[in-house]
Amino acid sequence: MRVSDSEWLARADGRVRAALLARLDAGGAERLLTEWRFLARAAQLPPQGDWRVWLMMAGRGFGKTRAGAEWVRSVAEADPAARIALVGATLGEARSVMVEGASGVLSIAPWWARPDYAPALRRLTWPNGAVATLFGAADPEGLRGPQFSHGWADEIAKWAGGEAAWDNLMMGMRLGERPRVLATTTPRPVPLVRRLVGGDGVAVTKGATAENEANLAPGFVAAMAAAYGGTRLGRQELDGELIEEVEGALWTRDLIERCRVAHVPGVLARVVVAVDPPASAGGDACGIVVAGVGGDGRGYVIADASVEGQRPEGWARAVAAAAMVHGADRVVAEANNGGQMVESVLRAAEAALPVRLVHASRGKAARAEPVAALYEAGRVAHRGAFPALEDEMCGLLAGGGYVGPGRSPDRADALVWAMSELMLGRVGEARVRGM
Repeated sequence: MRVSDSEWLARADGRVRAALLARLDAGGAERLLTEWRFLARAAQLPPQGDWRVWLMMAGRGFGKTRAGAEWVRSVAEADPAARIALVGATLGEARSVMVEGASGVLSIAPWWARPDYAPALRRLTWPNGAVATLFGAADPEGLRGPQFSHGWADEIAKWAGGEAAWDNLMMGMRLGERPRVLATTTPRPVPLVRRLVGGDGVAVTKGATAENEANLAPGFVAAMAAAYGGTRLGRQELDGELIEEVEGALWTRDLIERCRVAHVPGVLARVVVAVDPPASAGGDACGIVVAGVGGDGRGYVIADASVEGQRPEGWARAVAAAAMVHGADRVVAEANNGGQMVESVLRAAEAALPVRLVHASRGKAARAEPVAALYEAGRVAHRGAFPALEDEMCGLLAGGGYVGPGRSPDRADALVWAMSELMLGRVGEARVRGM
């Protein structure tokens, strides 16, 4: 299939681009360096297909504002009849970020196609006659009445006007042959964002801060990853993940964040490796969680060594390795699914493993409730971040049920066994078989 010149430019690597620029005169190079398809990453370009709303949901510093401004520029330069709404969280943000900012419409416009800006009128007018008008979502009624062919809605997750402003904007999208809106935002699970994700006619682009590392201050991405990597804040603000709370879950994201520490004070008095073996030998996930008790009497989760797609000998080796690395004095393994097999597999991996088999007498959620209470009381902490484990914890429902990732909360179940062993003494919970 033949591609256009602009598509070819977008796909070309740095050496090809540099060689092309070297062959152009100053004027040609200047024009090429203002061609967004020459400069952009693929995720910053409009998606294919017949979409009505393009939702760009990505981490801070991803380049959302530049992508939005360049999309507005492309619309305005291509269509003299374009009437564009520029909607920020407030009118002040629409001016300072979307229009006047370092990556705003005025900054990225080439001198030969720079729009005339009338701040008092909240209006941009391009040389060909295309017009853009500024609005603030904090005043939803301000969007009632005007009509547009295109719109750029920035940081919709922080709109005070929320759905009311969005609805008024969409009701005004009635000019031209194919009205379209670009919504750019750092994801937050607010009603408007949740409504758009997966909605009809919505094309979603996702991305992380690190994808734009070349255009950020040296060391910024590494510093942010070190400080926030894996935490709810980091996953949301840097990785661009939409992290939702599940109603009725035993753990909330806020609760886990309150129980997060960077270091364990002193020396751990005990360390256990808890195992939730897969139900079959066909390679289901095996939950392996390492936890210990500090000198302060608090329980600490120190590692998630879970493995997926491993046969019994594979996950048993992972358990043995975790026990050796962390100096565990006990391996606690659920034995409901073939206790003899579980013990023999673990001992085959390492004969000296101090294995304790435990048998569940209640469902996963019932076993997890007293452990969740330990978190509420501040008696358990996570040393660092464990995204996959924490996602499962936040999917366990009080009263039974699981709505987290995967078919089963293997990692969360291993966590529950670990904390039951360390902090609850397994009272009324497990039958213990000798080593």
